Amino acid sequence: MLFLISEHPLLCALALLMLDLLMWHLVSADRIYWKVGTRLVIFSLFSVLLFNEGLNPMVPAQWVDDVPRHLAATGLQITWWLFAARTLTVLIVAAMMQRVGHTGRLLQDLLGAVIFLIAVIAALAYVLDLPVKGVLATSGAMAIIVGLALQSTLSDVFSGIVLNTTKPYQLDDWISIDGTEGRVTDIDWRATRLQTAQGSMAVIPNSLAAKAKVINFSRPSDVHGLSISIQVSPHARPQTVIDALERAMIGCRSLLASPAPSVALKSSGSGGAEYEISGFVASMALKRTVRNQLFDLAFRHLQASGVSLLSTSESAAPQVVSRPRALLESSNIFSTLRQDEKDTFSQNMTLQTFRAGDVILAAGEVSDHLFIIESGVVSVTLMRNGQPLEGGRMGPGEVIGEAGIVADQAALANFSAKTFCTLYRIENSYLKPCLEARRDINDAMKNLLDVRMHLAQNLTREVPKPIVKKRFLQWLRSRA
Repeated sequence: MLFLISEHPLLCALALLMLDLLMWHLVSADRIYWKVGTRLVIFSLFSVLLFNEGLNPMVPAQWVDDVPRHLAATGLQITWWLFAARTLTVLIVAAMMQRVGHTGRLLQDLLGAVIFLIAVIAALAYVLDLPVKGVLATSGAMAIIVGLALQSTLSDVFSGIVLNTTKPYQLDDWISIDGTEGRVTDIDWRATRLQTAQGSMAVIPNSLAAKAKVINFSRPSDVHGLSISIQVSPHARPQTVIDALERAMIGCRSLLASPAPSVALKSSGSGGAEYEISGFVASMALKRTVRNQLFDLAFRHLQASGVSLLSTSESAAPQVVSRPRALLESSNIFSTLRQDEKDTFSQNMTLQTFRAGDVILAAGEVSDHLFIIESGVVSVTLMRNGQPLEGGRMGPGEVIGEAGIVADQAALANFSAKTFCTLYRIENSYLKPCLEARRDINDAMKNLLDVRMHLAQNLTREVPKPIVKKRFLQWLRSRA
């Protein structure tokens, strides 16, 4: 090996370059420090071989008479400058990765380009012994010509540098640029790429993004605002509507308690009144689900308060229907009853009221009646690991006590009034013959019970406690 190095140092230097390329592609990208360390070792060996052979990269090669050897030596000296630039760039990128991560890729590329430009000029000046001043003057004139031709592209590049420096958004942030909303997937030299909610790709030039109004929905990371607008009849009393919408907000557990959600009357006229519910959620992924849930809850609580959403048929004379009868019509369980059966059924429903905090049905109690919520919010509380856990909230139209009716089972959860509630009670003595005669209603209640039992089992499943690893000093203290 030593004989080969001493007799053919230039071939060994070329072999080191090939080894560097091979190792750089073989080592995984996740092991960046191994790659940097390997490159440093190979560059050091490459430099030792050149200097031992008398090939100082600061001076031209000396074998002018031996043309093949002179050309090979000159190529290796130029390669040394480029290799040094690449090694320095890799070191800087590895250092910057710890501070800025992948979001500073544009700055890293720009810095690497500057370093390579300096290396090329140095190679021209020292190795080829060219007049650098003339080269710089020529390159300056060319730079002006190219700059004028690529004015818009250069504007995008420098705007990208500003965006990477000020960081109004980063990768994976949800943002809006001049009304275009999406998740940031890439920020390169020319543009910012967004993946929209429809799954399409929006490419926005950096120069436009730097001047435009940017809304970053991902900052702060745990608070994301949402709002929905509800239009109702202008004849509905505002306080009645606001109370119903506040109950809808209370019924939505995904809304953050702080900042507190709110209801406001936005506008009112002969064509209708518009109300807005505003609130916050902890994740962008929840916004669509919570908006849909708020619309549903608003509809149910407004209907329970006798207020209907505005529609083209709003002026038509409403059909007079009792509230128990309306509950049966909107119920998923009892909607299959015939009209005469609903009339009879509604006459056997008794209204009960509960104040906030009152227990409607206690856990472990076998109910001999069924409740249908007429208005208000009911909290469902379970026990997990000996601690109370709110498993859900219920609103108008939902039923309570089906476990005791169809299976003679005790309630798995504690049902209590979150707000002032009114519920209609149906005794088991009346329900039993109805369930025996109507198998579809009996099956619907059994399906509801199965779903709720499954949810309760998932919520009350004990979470394994994490194993705390004791450190050496803690172990010594415990032994003392």
